[in-house]
Amino acid sequence: MQLEERVAIVTGGGRGIGRAIARRFAMEGASVVIAARTAEQLASVVKDIEDHDGKAVAVAGDVSREEDAARTVRMAQEVYGGLDILVNCAGIYGPVAPIEEIVPADWDRVLAVQLRGAFLMTRASLPVMYAGSGGSIVNISSVAARMAYPWGAAYATSKAGLLGLTRTTAGEGARRRVRANAILPGPVPETEMSQELGRGLAARTGGNAEEMFKAFVETILQGRPQTADEVAAAALFLASDQASAITGQALSVDGGMSFC
Repeated sequence: MQLEERVAIVTGGGRGIGRAIARRFAMEGASVVIAARTAEQLASVVKDIEDHDGKAVAVAGDVSREEDAARTVRMAQEVYGGLDILVNCAGIYGPVAPIEEIVPADWDRVLAVQLRGAFLMTRASLPVMYAGSGGSIVNISSVAARMAYPWGAAYATSKAGLLGLTRTTAGEGARRRVRANAILPGPVPETEMSQELGRGLAARTGGNAEEMFKAFVETILQGRPQTADEVAAAALFLASDQASAITGQALSVDGGMSFC
């Protein structure tokens, strides 16, 4: 198993991509601390992992709050004795609207969850990793960080900011045995966020959400969307020793939507 005897934190692990990553890590031998805001979702993921002989505990909270981020890292230390892997996956899409219509409070909330939360989790995790045997940080960004789409400025800005945080973390941690990389998924229709976005775009344009999505998928080289498990497989690779020489990189898992 690729992550045997490793301790991992996965934020946003109650559903979607975060849940798939938490399950994949546990299957590969990691002891997983799953953080999310919804206790019911967390309980379901922990049960799923334990039913498959994995190890997991849950922390309900908001990672954009300093005390909750610190509490999540303490949980890893207290229950499992350390921390080797951090996956920043917590996120929301936010307003589906042109920039001039975005309410500042909505903008602030998106950046708080996705960018401030990742910063606070990284800030709390690095001293533990530095004091131990190092570690790997994987930030879940988005293809939206590289490509221009209307009506998603807050989301795209937060995801682009994650790339800057990733590169700086890699630069600071490289000689201290900490790697940092980002994953840029394309559309993952099984997630609640993707479904909410589809409804928002349909409402904005007056179109049919399913037909709009099918037309969008046709623009992807592979002609299909991505799955949460495909993103989880990429996260596993970047977190594992197989990626020991990889840091500061942004890996697209988008079926060929972007080239850079």
